[in-house]
Amino acid sequence: MLLSSRPRLVLATAATAAAAALTLTSCTSREETPAAPSNGGGPAASAQSAAPSADGCTLTKTGYPKVDLKTAVVGFSQSEKEANPFRIAETQSIRDEAAKLGIASDKLLVTNAQSDLNRQISDIKSLLDRGAQLLVVAPLNSDGLQPALDAAKAKKVPVVTIDRKVTSQPCSDYLTFIGSNFVEQGKRAAQAMAKATGGTGKVVILLGSSGNNVTTDRTQGFKDELAKTPGLSVVAEQTGEFDRSKGQSVMEQLVQSHPDITAVYAENDEMGVGAVNALKTAGKSPGKDVKIVSIDGTRNAVQLIVDGSYNAVIESNPRFGPLAFQTLQKFENGEPIPASIVITDDQYDETNAAQKVGNSYK
Repeated sequence: MLLSSRPRLVLATAATAAAAALTLTSCTSREETPAAPSNGGGPAASAQSAAPSADGCTLTKTGYPKVDLKTAVVGFSQSEKEANPFRIAETQSIRDEAAKLGIASDKLLVTNAQSDLNRQISDIKSLLDRGAQLLVVAPLNSDGLQPALDAAKAKKVPVVTIDRKVTSQPCSDYLTFIGSNFVEQGKRAAQAMAKATGGTGKVVILLGSSGNNVTTDRTQGFKDELAKTPGLSVVAEQTGEFDRSKGQSVMEQLVQSHPDITAVYAENDEMGVGAVNALKTAGKSPGKDVKIVSIDGTRNAVQLIVDGSYNAVIESNPRFGPLAFQTLQKFENGEPIPASIVITDDQYDETNAAQKVGNSYK
């Protein structure tokens, strides 16, 4: 739905975020996405342990005005339609943390760009026009949001990006990025693939959408690590655009052109689930004839491991709410914020999926 850098600060958990006295307020928008049901009881995203960075971004360095989070208007720009479980859980995490902190219903502005970059730019500008003093943005692409970031900078509004990095300048165009190490996710997927296949086989890659660091980094990490297992070779790769139906149609084509494939690496769970459907239609037995490894941690994929039709899932935690709000609070308190805050991610396979399925999201 992530991928990336591996920096430096902030050890956050749902408990510490709740302890930070963020009596924020949260607001609805006429473009607002409807509230979704709870998306699983797994832990919130937490930062890897790291020493505080003295040269991090501060309120003083930016020259931005200090904002009282108890009364501030906070804007959240979601990038993609909420058919993808990752996006559903991500938005719900923002909403849930707002409610947990006692946020009033008129102070959190939420928009959804429906996978349209120009619309996301317009959404962010609209949030600013409507008084947003702090922004949390889930970028659609790594490139292209500069006009929106420029608008936020002109109004001295700090921007925290989550899940996907932008190619702009931290502490200038935006405050910080919070998300996974996507290269590391790709490496872990390759390691899980080597284990599932016994180190031999023909692999196809279902690539994510182009134009963002998640796809680039998950591909790089996977290929670099897979090269350490000479018995595994990539025979084809094609984008499924992080979409289940597209992943299924691509897999249907690939299984015809490469009937001898023995493994699939999907760069998100939705494409992996689509691949399962395609393989079954082709008379294959996913999880057995064709090993499947993907990245995300959705309930559908983890349950397929339990059922024996899938082999491993590398988690990409979408529950950014507590850490995003805590980071904004730290910034307003004058504490230094690093350019990137890398979170920890879990992993599911046949040894733990049944016990941990409750941590997945849907």
